[in-house]
Amino acid sequence: MHSSASISPSVPSVSRFRWRVVDIIVASVIGTAAGVIFWLWGLAWPGLDTALAFTPGLSGLLAGGWLFAGVLGGLIIRKPGAALYTEVVAAVVSMALGTQWAFLTLVWGVVQGLAAEIGFAIFLYANWRLVAAVTSGAFAGIAVAVLDTNFSSVAALSDEARLVYFVSAVVSGILIAGVLSWVIARALAATGALDRFAAGREARAREAEPASVDAA
Repeated sequence: MHSSASISPSVPSVSRFRWRVVDIIVASVIGTAAGVIFWLWGLAWPGLDTALAFTPGLSGLLAGGWLFAGVLGGLIIRKPGAALYTEVVAAVVSMALGTQWAFLTLVWGVVQGLAAEIGFAIFLYANWRLVAAVTSGAFAGIAVAVLDTNFSSVAALSDEARLVYFVSAVVSGILIAGVLSWVIARALAATGALDRFAAGREARAREAEPASVDAA
């Protein structure tokens, strides 16, 4: 009796990090859908880049369009590896559809996914509020900023333009990958689509709170 009681508290923490079949399926769906958006964003990128050319480096604001998959996947699945998995799946799908950056898309996806993962790991995978989403998005933004300013056409820009790009990419990671992903995750949870996940159960609990107060 004493032995079973002593190990039981550890069970929830273990199961909390264990991937279920539904986690893999939903993460794959998120990654696939995001991959299509990545591909479309890539098609729109030349025109958008030209529109922002009035300030060299400002195109870094577009970076978040390729960063949100990891943050969104992490917010919904809430398991170690979810941010990396969804970002990599998105990169693979984008690459398969014919992105102009070919295999580099996967390289960028892995690095961006790992960076987004770090943002959640800092909170020990226990905080899924806006601050965690923003932190994850910021790290993803830093990752793509480092890659682009050193290993892409952005590296040929002046130091000032590269700095503008770096800052713009981080801001984009915070706003698009961080804040927007958090808003999307909450909106999906509110519809009941995530009821099999902690995010969905939290949404149901928030909805029940006013009723509980009125009943009291």
